[in-house]
Parts: sequence; C-alpha cells; structure tokens
Amino acid sequence: MSLFPILFSSLCTGLGALPILLIKNVSHKGKDVLLAYTAGIMVAASAYGLIPSAIKLSNLTVLVIGILMGTLVLTLLESFIPHVDLDNSKRSTGHSSVVILFLIAMSLHNLPEGLSVGISNVSSSQDLGPLVAFAIGLQNVPDGFLVALFLVTQNVSRVKAILFAALTGVIELCAGLIGVLFGGSFEHIIPYGLAFAAGSMLFVVYKELIPESHGDGNERASTLAFIIGFLSMVILTEWFR
Repeated sequence: MSLFPILFSSLCTGLGALPILLIKNVSHKGKDVLLAYTAGIMVAASAYGLIPSAIKLSNLTVLVIGILMGTLVLTLLESFIPHVDLDNSKRSTGHSSVVILFLIAMSLHNLPEGLSVGISNVSSSQDLGPLVAFAIGLQNVPDGFLVALFLVTQNVSRVKAILFAALTGVIELCAGLIGVLFGGSFEHIIPYGLAFAAGSMLFVVYKELIPESHGDGNERASTLAFIIGFLSMVILTEWFR
C-alpha cells in the first residue's frame, strides 16, 4: 500500500499557506474584514461539511455529544491559557489566547480528516483511498491559507504563519498513519471527531473571531466579509465534491 495519498493530502495544507507571502501591509479595517472572512469559512466548514458528515455517518445523539464535547474542551482550554485582551489601538502581538485556540481548533479539525484518509487507504475498495485523499487534499489548500491568513492578522510573521499552517497538516499526517495502522478499529470514532471539530470551531468563531472583527467600528464591512467567506467555503465544497 502506498502512503503517497496520505502524504499528499497533508502537504496541501502547507502549500495552501504559501500565497500569504504575497499579502503585504494590511490596514486595521483590512484585518477586521479578513478575520470576519475567516469566521465565515469556519462556520461553513462546520455547518455545511463537518456536521452533515457526522450525521450521515452516525446519528443526532453522536452529533450533539461531539459538538458539546468540543465546546467544553475549548472552554476549559481557554480558562487555562493566559489571555491577553486585544486592544483596539494596538493589535495582538501573536501571543494571545485567540491564536492558541484557533490553532487547536484547526488541528482538531484535521484529526478526523486524517483518520478518514488513512482508513480509506486500507479499505477493501482500492479506488477509495486515493479519491478520499485527493478530495481532502483539495479542501486542505484553502484551510492552509485560512490558518496563515488568520495568524498574519494577529501580527505573526509570514514565515511562522506558514510553518504553523504546515504543522496542522503534519497533525493530519499523523492521524492518517494511525488510521492505516489500526484500520477499521478507529472507524466508529470518526463521527464523534467530526462533531467535536465542529463544536471547537464554532466556539472560536463566536467567542473570539466575531467579537474581534466587530469591535472597531467596521461591523458592516465585517458582516459582508463573513457572508462572502461562508459562501466561498460552500462553493469550494460543492466544486470539489
């Protein structure tokens, strides 16, 4: 069995982050708009991708348990992570809890995807593995850009933003290898993982991204950016489905 499909889907996250090198100085309003756009993508990924997939693979009870667990874990993590309030006149230095929570949420989002790729590559259907890896790899390209874009708005350097984005892809690679090693024994937890990731992403959106993008007088532009971000993710999902 070739591990190339698993490696391909994971590398796409880092590749998707590379265009962030082309984005130069972002204004205060631009940062709020980009944060809102990020929030729209994350809500669409949860509501249009993760949640329907979890229900399709299991049932409503599993979905509710997974979302609540994701929300609870992120709530507990936030209470233990030192929080640096974001100042409207002086933006985040890149060390606030919102950065850590965002990276955790995106990493959790990649875990069930990695397991899905790994398990599909050891399934009885020989065509299933490469197909799933290709589909998730294409989805990982905007995911990588999303991670890097958000980090840049938090004044993280572009090189570090790309490295952090690539790191979330490495986490997916590890999950994929676990899926290969243990095969079907992990298949039953994928719906919980999808719902868990959805809950964690929704927590970050409502707790951090929306308040930050709407706190500086750019509410109208940010609201429009949120809707465009939501639609962008829906269109990409339908395009590559």
